Amino acid sequence: MSEAGSIRVLVVDDHPMLREGIVAVIERQVDMTVVGEASDGLEAIARFSELSPDVTLMDLQMPGASGFAAIEGIRARAPRAPILVLTTYPGDSQALRALKAGANGYLLKSCIRRELIDAIRAVHAGRRPISAEIAQEIAAHALDERLTDREVAILKLVAEGHPNKQVAWRLQVSTDTVKAHLKNIFAKLDVSDRTQAVIIAARRGYIDL
Repeated sequence: MSEAGSIRVLVVDDHPMLREGIVAVIERQVDMTVVGEASDGLEAIARFSELSPDVTLMDLQMPGASGFAAIEGIRARAPRAPILVLTTYPGDSQALRALKAGANGYLLKSCIRRELIDAIRAVHAGRRPISAEIAQEIAAHALDERLTDREVAILKLVAEGHPNKQVAWRLQVSTDTVKAHLKNIFAKLDVSDRTQAVIIAARRGYIDL
């Protein structure tokens, strides 16, 4: 039973046990109540439209429609809707993508319970809480040149084990073009080979392994 003036929270995560744990933590707060849950992006958008929560707690990697798509979908319906990302991915690229899509804050699932609760209150109050680890990553790469969509597409194929010739065939470009893109990727990520490029790109959230 929610109390008058409590922060109404929608919890979005595809893992039922984790979602259950988050709900339990929130429900212990005298100034919060969970009004709904969702397990994927499309359900999140539908539940948001139905419930109009004060804060939406959003996972990013989910089957079907991702958290990114859900953030954009919710923002299209309610441009000022407070959305707090709660994810396992610490990369600056993922964080920037989520913030640009419309997220108000970005927390890692490794955060302590108090940090989560404080962040929900902060987002509800109009502030932008970001995990210290994420803030440091964003600052560290603030002046770096970002990978383009084509470069990310190439890296995803490289991560799958495809040689340059197959990458070129799949993307309908020449092998020389793939080599030129890889040279740019190596420079942007400050690495010297394909394996390092894949590892760093995954760490920063450009690709998933």
